[in-house]
Amino acid sequence: MFTRRQRQLEVSGPYWRQRGWQLSAGFLAGAVVLGGLVALTSGGDGSARAPAAGREPVAAHGRPGDCRTDDSAGDARPEAAPKDVTWRMIGAVRVPVSPTAGPVRTQGTPWWCFAHTATGAVMAAHVITSQMGMADWETVAERQLVPGLARDMFVFTRRTIEDAPSEEVDQASVASYVGFSVRSYAKSAASVNLLMRGSDGFTGTTVNLRWEEGDWKILPFGDGSLYSTLSPVQNTNGYLLWET
Repeated sequence: MFTRRQRQLEVSGPYWRQRGWQLSAGFLAGAVVLGGLVALTSGGDGSARAPAAGREPVAAHGRPGDCRTDDSAGDARPEAAPKDVTWRMIGAVRVPVSPTAGPVRTQGTPWWCFAHTATGAVMAAHVITSQMGMADWETVAERQLVPGLARDMFVFTRRTIEDAPSEEVDQASVASYVGFSVRSYAKSAASVNLLMRGSDGFTGTTVNLRWEEGDWKILPFGDGSLYSTLSPVQNTNGYLLWET
């Protein structure tokens, strides 16, 4: 539907033009497509899905039985980055992983089981978007994006982007996660700012999430984008910085 040249012109912000970040981190620019065409090609109906293979059924408290996290923070927003974070690779991107905030389940695809806290939402915002650059991104989209037309639009657009072999990704061009802030938080919804650093400096974007079926899922924007337009960040005050 779109040529590679056309797709390059549609993206905005310095990092979106870097192929390694676009493909590996999964930050894919939204495209203007006809809603009727999307509905015909996606087959999505917004209905609830059966539990993913390998997971126990959702228990009465709303979480799969094989998912355990530290939810003791309640509705409080984090005042610092979690101390128990380690960094792991998803493709060419380093993402934070915490045994208390999630993702706790990292065997297979997708990585899941995030704490029902603001910090859990932060971890989900990093991990879910980063998985969208992998070959099995459609499994991630099915299980970790909120069902609806916006998800269908993301899937339709993502299928138009040709994946590059991992060995062709220029590691120097991949921006890194360096911080975050929680814009808003409630038990059922969260909005998280992500701070990234690349060759041109700092950039920020926003990811919205919903708590559904016992875990955090990303709520795409109306055009199918998983994040807001990237904006330069001149001052990192207000962000909590990762200790990397």
